[in-house]
Amino acid sequence: MTSSLQAARANSYILEVCCGSAHFAATAAEAGADRLELCDNLVEGGTTPSAGSIQLVLERVAVPLMIMIRPRGGDFLYSEIEFEVMLRDITVVKELGVHGVVFGVLTEDGRIDRERTSRLVDAARPMAVTFHRAFDVSRDPWESLDVLVGLGVDRILTSAQRASVFEDLPLLSRLVDMAGGGLTILPGGGIRADNVGQVLAVPGVREVHIGASRRVPSGMVYRAPGVSMGEPYQPDEYMREEADADRIKSVSAALAAHVGDPDRGDPHRGDLQRSRRP
Repeated sequence: MTSSLQAARANSYILEVCCGSAHFAATAAEAGADRLELCDNLVEGGTTPSAGSIQLVLERVAVPLMIMIRPRGGDFLYSEIEFEVMLRDITVVKELGVHGVVFGVLTEDGRIDRERTSRLVDAARPMAVTFHRAFDVSRDPWESLDVLVGLGVDRILTSAQRASVFEDLPLLSRLVDMAGGGLTILPGGGIRADNVGQVLAVPGVREVHIGASRRVPSGMVYRAPGVSMGEPYQPDEYMREEADADRIKSVSAALAAHVGDPDRGDPHRGDLQRSRRP
């Protein structure tokens, strides 16, 4: 257990880990995650996990748990039925007692869907709310940021509208500056132990998000040839995603190494300890 590293970072940096299963989440918490984002279908970028997975993680893990609310893979323009699924899933996870939810909804012209996002935020309260990387495919980051601040979202997960956050650290810096105290900017995308310091050098960054998964061979001995459960899984059906505990531990240790840096200003825990909006 890396609780000593977590304790070393108390009142400073937060490491959030995206988890693709209950087993993944348990491993990530053990390896040093401060907060978990639980989803299903990592190959699709993450969809809503099952109620059973959520319940089991809540029973096994003590760190705050965020739940992905996404009815399918693909884009973030949802039908009326898909949007109703999102509202109902929020009701379910709220009843289960999780810390918060993660979602993103856009209009057909690439803007934040203000009306639907407002309804999702209202449905989620008093849980914490993160607007996920749908932000990164919106047409105007400044307009999107302004809308989300106005709607009272707690956090935006972003790779600075690039495949990797390191491709535009100046934009990340401007987003953090413009967000001010309105919400937390949570950088993610390509973060590892050997480069996390570049993200932490951005004034105001106190949280980071990593995927930290690896593909390992299935335990199946018998493998049926020529049979696929839907579209062919890449690289093949007999590989699965699991938590890369070593990567999580290394990033956790790297964050701990930055605690106490006099150039970083007064540390705080972001909205992890923040009173939630009514």
